[in-house]
Amino acid sequence: MLQRFILSKKNHIALLGGILIAIGFISKFGFGNVDIFHLALIIASVLGIAPIAIQAFQALKVKVVSIDVLVTIAVTGAFLIKNFEESAIVTFLFLFGAYLEQRTLNKTRSAIKELTEMAPESALKQMENGEFEEVEVDEVDVGDILLVKTGAKVPVDGTVLTGEGHINEASITGESVPVGKKKDSQVFAGTILENGTLQIVADRVGEDTTFGKIIELVEEAQDSKSEAERFIDRFSKYYTPAVLVLAIIIWLILRDIELAITILVLGCPGALVIGVPVSNVAGIGNGARNGVLLKGSEVINDFSNVDAVIFDKTGTLTIGNPKVADREFYADNIDEVLGYLASVENESDHPLAKAVVEHIGDTKLYPVENTDVVKGGGIVARVNGHRVAVGNVFLMEQENVHLNEKVREDIARFEQKGNSLVLTSVDGELKVLMGIRDRIRPGVKEDLQKLKKLGVKSLIVLSGDNQGTVDLVARELGLTKAYGHMLPEDKSAYIEKLQAKGQIVAFVGDGVNDSPSLALADIGIAMGSGTDVAIETSDVVLMNSDFSRLPHALGLTKATANNMRQNIVIAIGVVLVLLTALFFSEWMNMSIGMLVHEASILVVILNGMRLLRYRLR
Repeated sequence: MLQRFILSKKNHIALLGGILIAIGFISKFGFGNVDIFHLALIIASVLGIAPIAIQAFQALKVKVVSIDVLVTIAVTGAFLIKNFEESAIVTFLFLFGAYLEQRTLNKTRSAIKELTEMAPESALKQMENGEFEEVEVDEVDVGDILLVKTGAKVPVDGTVLTGEGHINEASITGESVPVGKKKDSQVFAGTILENGTLQIVADRVGEDTTFGKIIELVEEAQDSKSEAERFIDRFSKYYTPAVLVLAIIIWLILRDIELAITILVLGCPGALVIGVPVSNVAGIGNGARNGVLLKGSEVINDFSNVDAVIFDKTGTLTIGNPKVADREFYADNIDEVLGYLASVENESDHPLAKAVVEHIGDTKLYPVENTDVVKGGGIVARVNGHRVAVGNVFLMEQENVHLNEKVREDIARFEQKGNSLVLTSVDGELKVLMGIRDRIRPGVKEDLQKLKKLGVKSLIVLSGDNQGTVDLVARELGLTKAYGHMLPEDKSAYIEKLQAKGQIVAFVGDGVNDSPSLALADIGIAMGSGTDVAIETSDVVLMNSDFSRLPHALGLTKATANNMRQNIVIAIGVVLVLLTALFFSEWMNMSIGMLVHEASILVVILNGMRLLRYRLR
């Protein structure tokens, strides 16, 4: 109980120590009273060493020789040789430094704290009588209808049922420009309705919301450790006892207890221990505020050194909302065939399937049986007693569907226009050819140029689409290489080939079929509106599928990695300078050493905090 009480009053003890030191020096130099000078410094030393000694004892109990152990031994030694000035000033500076360190560290964590404070706490839920009542957000279930008024936070991820308004999505995307919302628009928890009134249906609640996942992932990222942090942990484990041994050897050889004690103080590796974690926390916090989730410190190191970035095409480089642009029919009973086609495509969530269903519109639908999804090919099913195959040329060849010369000319013509192909056969005969085109995301070309300027050597697209379409996209965007007709296993094999050459590979995708590649790549980058599987297996998430966040993410990781290295150099440099000055100068002592030591801790913290304001130029 006493230990806990003393530790809880550390800041008060530091303040009292500072006052006592001031009283002591005023008594000596102002009034010539040496007795009060010594008494004040003795009390300041005893009070100051108490919390430091408790922390040292707790560290030794778990077999760790911490900085607190070094300071406790040094201050005790100074006290025993009656150097009360040194003992009082060192304890005060150590405690005051710990206070400043905590204050500045709290500022770096404020970016993440702001996120948790943004989380909505209540919602207006429609009850059985049709009235809306305010309830805790935990009481909202999927399917509930909620009312969001002007100025209120959206409580869940949902879809707008009625109403129009503008929402500030800065908590999700980092962009404060309001986004217009109307019927069928998607809305996200934690965003703010700036004007209008919306009724929404809850699609995701609690921890499953986009906002809930942001908080969860950021908190996990803070707890992870990079290679640099693990190195520093190992270094400190052996370095601190080494300083203690050096001080003992100096004392035994030179019989200079004051020099030995001073070595203990000057050798404290405080800035080294704190420098890298503060860079990581600030970098992850900046990303969270700007629509980029970095899942841990290890990601920062690998991503900052990336050589090649590989992209999936649909939903990544393109918007993922394709439309039927060209079509050819090879059947007389076309209405019936289109009904079969719409029935099969209704079974799929693929963007091309949605485009086909939308194009066909209202038609008679038939029961679909024995559905077989052919990976990288399409779908085969029984519809109204017929075997219907819907997919690409590869699937048609697998189904032994004859493609005559006219059909092959049509396929070539469609591909030259940049179409993705959907072919439909009924009982082994080709009936329909559709060409579907997707639009390239606005601004993607400029974003890819930024990646090149940041040092990425290769920009590659791998797609299951036909080679003609992929080549067209690659030419328009200035990509290094483009490969079409790629199955999920082909993409994974290509990534492994680059990794075997020693390249660090990042993969950007959004679909379930991208999950193996996202997991295999050194850095998996998922678009935020992609599938849950893609987001779970990735290392970096671009919220709201905002591709422009990718250059910011890469620039941020490079800045964070540089910041870590700067902090390591500062920390080690300060210790070397202090020890050199101790042996080769007359002015170095314990008090000056502790002052410089604490100043170096503040310098590395403030250097790390610069990352909170990082913006890609």
